Amino acid sequence: MKVTNAIAQILKKEGIEFLIGYPVNPIIEGAAEADIRTIMVRQERIGLHMCDAVAKVTSGDKIGVFVMQHGPGTENAFGGVAQSYGDSCPVVVLPAGYARNINQVHPNFSAALNFRHVTKLCEQVTVADATVETLRRAFTTVKNGRPGPVLVEFPTDILREEVSDALVAEYQKTPQLKSGPDPRSVSQIAEALVAAKRPVIVAGQGIHYAKAWPQLKALAELVEAPVMTTLPGKSAFPENHPLSLGSGGIGIGAHLWHFLQNTDFIFGIGCSFTRTSFGTAMPKGKKIAHATLDPYAINKDIAVDLAAVGDAGLTLDALLEEVKDRLKGKPRDRAAAVAREIAGHREEWLGKWKHRLTSDSAPISPYRVVWDLLHTVDVKNTIITHDAGSPRDQISPFWVSETPLSYLGWGKTTQLGYGLGIAMGAKLAAPDKLCINFWGDAAIGFTGMDFETAVRERLPILSILSNNFSMAIELKVMPVSTEKYRSTDISGNYADFAKALGGYGERVTEPGQIKDAIKRGIQKTKEGTPALLEFITEKATDVSRFP
Repeated sequence: MKVTNAIAQILKKEGIEFLIGYPVNPIIEGAAEADIRTIMVRQERIGLHMCDAVAKVTSGDKIGVFVMQHGPGTENAFGGVAQSYGDSCPVVVLPAGYARNINQVHPNFSAALNFRHVTKLCEQVTVADATVETLRRAFTTVKNGRPGPVLVEFPTDILREEVSDALVAEYQKTPQLKSGPDPRSVSQIAEALVAAKRPVIVAGQGIHYAKAWPQLKALAELVEAPVMTTLPGKSAFPENHPLSLGSGGIGIGAHLWHFLQNTDFIFGIGCSFTRTSFGTAMPKGKKIAHATLDPYAINKDIAVDLAAVGDAGLTLDALLEEVKDRLKGKPRDRAAAVAREIAGHREEWLGKWKHRLTSDSAPISPYRVVWDLLHTVDVKNTIITHDAGSPRDQISPFWVSETPLSYLGWGKTTQLGYGLGIAMGAKLAAPDKLCINFWGDAAIGFTGMDFETAVRERLPILSILSNNFSMAIELKVMPVSTEKYRSTDISGNYADFAKALGGYGERVTEPGQIKDAIKRGIQKTKEGTPALLEFITEKATDVSRFP
């Protein structure tokens, strides 16, 4: 059979249900012939973002596959692959490449050469019969170890060649494997957790990929320790739980800041402790234990006293046994006092922000939009994501996630417009959920045309757009260019834009209209129509930031 058909057969064996891409790549036709749903986007980056969400929502059980044209299509896709790499998302990327007789000739772009620093594995198939073994390596790599993208480039002339039917028939679905931590490391961390007077647990998105939500909750309740999540780990621990400190990031709650400053032991599980402007820094001088899947992350950005390497679920299983043994299976009656301390600081903090969250002013406070959205949707049946900049910092501290994978946070690399693809991919993976992206007028300028993809591909998402006619987060850092040249001014009627693309659009200017508009938007998604609600908001620059 032709290489394109061989690839399609292997994708089916790997359980791939849909192929996301942009023409021209012959693999698209091969997939369609094999009854794999083909989804075409308006730009390469958004398709890769959709693939990210497929993995996020399914904890890596489903892998998004993206294909694109050789040359400019591959060049355009670089940012999307870099986002997958920075955000640790398992994605398989299958670009076409220039034919072998010219693929090393300047200025022809080679994916195999240029994507090496943003992929876990990056190969080019140079003979047709290598197709099967190369894809076997790619799928094994993408399913195991720290999540991340893999790329296999197929020169266009190879895609037209023949590969042995027998070779394809021998292909078997690749395994998804887990490895556990060294028992000695677990014992040391357990001893430190039990000895700590004021421990804090920091949970990252490794909890999501390991589906270790019950173990995390059990450990927190056993050692009576408050839990903060990283932004990518948000919703790994129920934020309506008395021991929840909410999520880290730029915007955080006072209760989280208080406990981090006053802890005597920090235990990071399923996180990387990456030093980033978009995360919450660990305070200096604290004893820290770090349990993660990737040994490279240990001591990468912060020095740690104890460490363990392994799957977050297996690590927590082992740790629970060790801690139970030391505590004789019972907590030490600290939980009520810890919960009261959390609640006291949280309520005082919320009290200071209540005027912003419930403001009746117009233009509308973006915090009022967040607050009314939180109190209108069915939170347990909703998957929500933020976008970069102000939307991220405004929603993450105040959105209370109750169930795993109901909030898809991100932020080590912050490409504007990422949230739209995440919401679309989430709807693809979880069609029964209300999928929302909360974004701003800067973000829609990057990826807004793919709202048409949501319409065309029958992905009825809800877009909540905060329009303040400005790059508000940049106002404080661009005062001269703003004053002289209005460099931060942007504008548009995005509700009309959504209508023009075949969706539902509504512009809201008064705070009293917010909840009813949200209800109308939700109803439209239930009817199968993507909806965009445009809220005219103030140029807010205030963020719940500490210190």
